Amino acid sequence: MKTELFDYPLPKDRIAQKPIRPRDHSRLMILDRMTGDIWHRHFFDIIEYLKPGDLLVLNITKVFKARLLGSTDSGPVELFLLHPDNSRVWLALGKPGKKLPSGSRITFADGMTCRIHAKRNNGTLEVDFDAMPKEVIAWANERGHIPVPPYIGTEPEMLDEYQTVYAESVGSVAAPTAGFHFTPELIGRLKHAGIDVAAVTLHVGMGTFRPMRTETLKEHHMHEEWVSVPRTTAEKIRETKERGGRVIAVGTTTVRALESGMQEGFTSLFITPGYSFKIVDGLITNFHLPKSTLLVLVSAFLGEQHATTDWGRTTLLRAYATAIREGYRFYSFGDAMLIL
Repeated sequence: MKTELFDYPLPKDRIAQKPIRPRDHSRLMILDRMTGDIWHRHFFDIIEYLKPGDLLVLNITKVFKARLLGSTDSGPVELFLLHPDNSRVWLALGKPGKKLPSGSRITFADGMTCRIHAKRNNGTLEVDFDAMPKEVIAWANERGHIPVPPYIGTEPEMLDEYQTVYAESVGSVAAPTAGFHFTPELIGRLKHAGIDVAAVTLHVGMGTFRPMRTETLKEHHMHEEWVSVPRTTAEKIRETKERGGRVIAVGTTTVRALESGMQEGFTSLFITPGYSFKIVDGLITNFHLPKSTLLVLVSAFLGEQHATTDWGRTTLLRAYATAIREGYRFYSFGDAMLIL
């Protein structure tokens, strides 16, 4: 399929710049994946659409302050940490690239330093810190900046604003934003109503910000992200399926974690129209960027049960057009969609 088929026009004033408070007062579009019918609610109404015996799966990854400002002998630079490659070497992005050749040393304001060990063909840097990953993350959370997407104009005052309430496992440079809408109270209400909850971890990488730049989906090279699906979660999924319940994924990152079919490791799974979902029966997600892999995944899920593989894409883009007309807020701090 052509990448341009996943483009759509979005007025800039529809891009949310701040989160809604309380979190569960964001708007919620209900989208029927069989008929394409739409209902407009608020997120706190989601309990009406889930059933006792359903399983809600959350991505419990936690964002750290991955954006670092330092300097080399050539002047100021910016380093964006991605993930550890081994015990002391991190993969990172840096700019300006001409000031960051292999062998150069970056010094930060508090005296911490790192060295550019190598530069890969894709532009990613191998950065050597004289500290273990946990120490680097702790230091970055003290000295770094919140890695908000470029479409958010100002950095949130507190990291908690760009974090789910259930975040536990540190390692993401972007938040699993579908989870922003949950509050502890709402999760408690869902459990009380007989809806089970389980967790996975997928550390969200920088690639989630990037639109596809290839002419076709087939040509796109999907970024890798680290995933972990605990045995207890796998067991809950099996039990849910056996009793006829539905597995509801909170976010596209949770979908990729579950559909990757692994307990632990790196996944580069790219879900496109025509994919047959093995685990996920329902999806909670935000409104995504044009020509993004996330938009493609949601199109694939929406259209899975239809003979025409393009049904999902066309139905989703119609729903997005409706959302724009109805004043929904888009992207990370925006409103949500429940597809069942």
